[in-house]
Amino acid sequence: MTPPVGQGKFQASCRNYATFSGQSMGTSWTIRCRLPGYRRPEALYAKVQAKLDDIVDQMSTWQDDSVLSTLNTSPTGWYQMPPDLFIVLRCALALAKDTHGAYDPTMGELVNLWGFGPKGKVDQPPHQDAIAGCMTRSGWQRTALNDVHRGVFQPGGLHFDLSSIAKGYGVDCMARTLESLDVFHYLVELGGEIRVRGVNGLGEPWALAIESPNPGQPNLPLTLQSGALATSGDYRRHFVHEGRHYAHTLDPSTGYPLSNGLASVSVVHAECMQADALATALLCLGLDKGMAYAETRGIAALFMIRVENDIAVEWTTSLNNILSSTKTTRSEV
Repeated sequence: MTPPVGQGKFQASCRNYATFSGQSMGTSWTIRCRLPGYRRPEALYAKVQAKLDDIVDQMSTWQDDSVLSTLNTSPTGWYQMPPDLFIVLRCALALAKDTHGAYDPTMGELVNLWGFGPKGKVDQPPHQDAIAGCMTRSGWQRTALNDVHRGVFQPGGLHFDLSSIAKGYGVDCMARTLESLDVFHYLVELGGEIRVRGVNGLGEPWALAIESPNPGQPNLPLTLQSGALATSGDYRRHFVHEGRHYAHTLDPSTGYPLSNGLASVSVVHAECMQADALATALLCLGLDKGMAYAETRGIAALFMIRVENDIAVEWTTSLNNILSSTKTTRSEV
């Protein structure tokens, strides 16, 4: 998650709908919403961007003076976190416990070692001894939280990385910012993670699509009137060495990039923070364990599996119920 860059913009559209866009977390964000007549577009944009900037200041590992970066370099001890960061840490560590470490937000040192963090890219895998050393300093069980004081324990050398959940939380904060300004029909998107409420400019549920990892293959359409959609996959951030593909999502049990045959996992959930983290957790669990985990907990999830040069698709019962109600919907506002 990189600091915000660039300038935002907005434009009017039909039926009092407006489109806003800006930059944050090393990517772009977009909002389409129906504005009450008494709300100025400039004020709404400013509040959304300010909230995202605050999240970056707390959770970025690409910003040396962020709260999280400071925590990662702090000596052993307890440290009080600001409310937003504590909420995200609590959610991430709860998921780590529930998945028995298949999801782990303390892999920041390994992320850097593999060239997917702020220290820059690499063009070949790190030495196994370096990986083993990072593994000894990582692990969600090495830390603890104090809910009363918003405290987090730094055991020394533990590097948190919230890139698998912070964007989703940012989307939720964008949505809550809109609702605090009496905006209740919207689509908000940040780096591909999405949350919607209400209807679009045509008075219909929002038309979304789950992207295929293979260029040229059709996306999977679905419509939502309330909820969030997030995807985690192996096809955007990666490098190739000696013909082997190394993706950015690491297996906490080995310290190496995942190689379980999954191309991506998408999750539909009421909150984007949960959808974002769960998509990564299910990707790490793999198809069989991930499907069992999702079915047991009623998670609406889609698994895309690499089969030679094609993609196979499996989804949970909860997602099937959503897809069954999906109809062709125009997405224009």
